[in-house]
Amino acid sequence: MMIDTFTPVLLAAGLFLGMLFLQEVGRRIGTRRRAKDAAGAGAGIGAMEGAVFALLGLLIAFTFSGAASRFDGRRQLVAQEANAIGTAYLRLDLLAPDPRTALRGLFGQYLDSRLAVYQKLPDMEAAQQEWARGVTLQGAIWTQATTACRAQGDPPSCMLLLPALNEMIDITTIRKISTLVHPPTIIFVLLFGLAFGCSLVAGYSMAGSAQRSWIHMIVFAAMTAVTVYVIIDIEYPRLGLIRVDAADQVLVELRESMK
Repeated sequence: MMIDTFTPVLLAAGLFLGMLFLQEVGRRIGTRRRAKDAAGAGAGIGAMEGAVFALLGLLIAFTFSGAASRFDGRRQLVAQEANAIGTAYLRLDLLAPDPRTALRGLFGQYLDSRLAVYQKLPDMEAAQQEWARGVTLQGAIWTQATTACRAQGDPPSCMLLLPALNEMIDITTIRKISTLVHPPTIIFVLLFGLAFGCSLVAGYSMAGSAQRSWIHMIVFAAMTAVTVYVIIDIEYPRLGLIRVDAADQVLVELRESMK
């Protein structure tokens, strides 16, 4: 599902307007049916209404729970990366002064690059370019570290440093995958379809009243649209109001400690 900064707002607005429209359509269908068959117009509608609304509630709960879980997981991965970089940076002290100084300079550039990758979202092209720069810096750090270890001839020190560097590199792939993992588009299509279907059924049930209950129609559409907006916003936490950017502060503080 391709999404940018304004997509959640547009989707929520479209859902709200579509639900209002379908409630009106359902009401008119129900009014015509009652005019032709007043006794049978409401037969069985209660059971069907309950089943459809229960299915909508279940899907909302499922998508909200999944989005919240992934949101929390992304925050934890930021902390894990900060710990991995910090540990590797501290273990540079095991090296001789010259390679240690050079690697510390590379670490500063690398951390700047890692922060920039996510700051440049949702510009995927810019983020991908920064990602490529980070991969290049990873290669330079690894090459210089292994060269320094061979020159130093101190296996115990290398056994501490190199695994820490490896973990620092591996966590970037995990973070990238977690950023790209979202529910299949069909889940959101089904969610919108059920919301529209519930609106049609709700409108049909309102046909028994002579006057439209605008407050019920608007509140139902608005609450559903806001809920779906929050789900999408949590699912894509680098775009909307609910953001994971605050977790990056641990990386910012780590970068400041390197100066």
